[in-house]
Amino acid sequence: MRTQVVIIGSGPSGLLLGQLLTGAGIDNVILDRVGKDYILGRVRAGVLEQGTVDLMCRAGADARLIAEGLVHDGFSIAFEGRDHRIDLAGLTGKHVTIYGQTEITRDLMAAREAADTLTLYEVEDVALHGFDTESPYVTYVKNGVIGRIDCDVVAGCDGFHGISRRSVPASAMRTFERAYPFGWLGVLAEVAPVSDELIYANHERGFALCSMRSATRSRYYVQVPADEQVDAWSDDRFWDELRSRLPRHHAEAVTTGPSFEKSIAPLRSFVAEPLRFGRLFLVGDAAHIVPPTGAKGLNLAASDVHYLFEGLREFFLDKSSAGIAAYSGRALARVWKAVRFSWWMTTLLHRFPDSTDFEHRIQEAELDYLTHSQAAAAALAENYVGLPY
Repeated sequence: MRTQVVIIGSGPSGLLLGQLLTGAGIDNVILDRVGKDYILGRVRAGVLEQGTVDLMCRAGADARLIAEGLVHDGFSIAFEGRDHRIDLAGLTGKHVTIYGQTEITRDLMAAREAADTLTLYEVEDVALHGFDTESPYVTYVKNGVIGRIDCDVVAGCDGFHGISRRSVPASAMRTFERAYPFGWLGVLAEVAPVSDELIYANHERGFALCSMRSATRSRYYVQVPADEQVDAWSDDRFWDELRSRLPRHHAEAVTTGPSFEKSIAPLRSFVAEPLRFGRLFLVGDAAHIVPPTGAKGLNLAASDVHYLFEGLREFFLDKSSAGIAAYSGRALARVWKAVRFSWWMTTLLHRFPDSTDFEHRIQEAELDYLTHSQAAAAALAENYVGLPY
């Protein structure tokens, strides 16, 4: 088999890149080691920057997003028993949209199937070959049969644990990492959200976040130690802990109910440089991870897709290599700004186990400054809604 672009991974970044390429008339094939049902069963974030929404529109997969997505013009930061609203629309003229990553994936899968573009699910032993030449190829095994796809470009969209980054020689890559001493215990429940907008809470017992997936489905998180076990948390214990970290008027408004998903996500910052290795390009979580505090993970993957798609469009249609040559530098410039913002939001809102009294006071002063300075609030809002591509 031969194609122009092989995409490793059928998460949102791989599917979005594939759909944009198909729309531009560029042949592509997607490979994934798992099946559709497994992919659609994964629960992920759902705060979308306008740039991500625009890319979904460009990909022709935005109909449900526009119809069902919840447009948010602000969010609240709660501390010391009160909350302060960050007016995103008033400070930046922009907003974010709440729409689950699972739904993004579902919409992109449907668009790809409608375009009759090939995706190979449940493939094993994927291996990348010759990406340091002009004739790369990918091998795999499906149903016991070895397959080979020759191509011009390989896009690694297969996440942090995928084969793409692991195929690069260690000597060719530099990595940067910060692991945090806590995680987020999250639950999904079919209950109405406590607020129409997100609430980020700083409390002496730890961070909490009140989010949602729809007007009837809520997503809540509480900070827990990094070694915490999810089995130790009953629904009742979770709801009690969540309410203890919220201002009283929010705590009293929380609607409880049985959770249908409960998990603990570790927090880390990770960046691999560069993002290009000959004809192999890393995209999204394959190249970088950010704490979810700033709602940047999915959006960074989308901006990577934007830069890579523009480069590949120039490469295949305009016969110019300028765009793919610039991909790594352009994408990483935006990545590092989002890494900084996510780190800052994490340090602002969480309680670190080894923090000193001095550091607690600095955190309190930062929160106070943020809520009394329009310039500080504007800087937060500008980053939250998404920096321009």
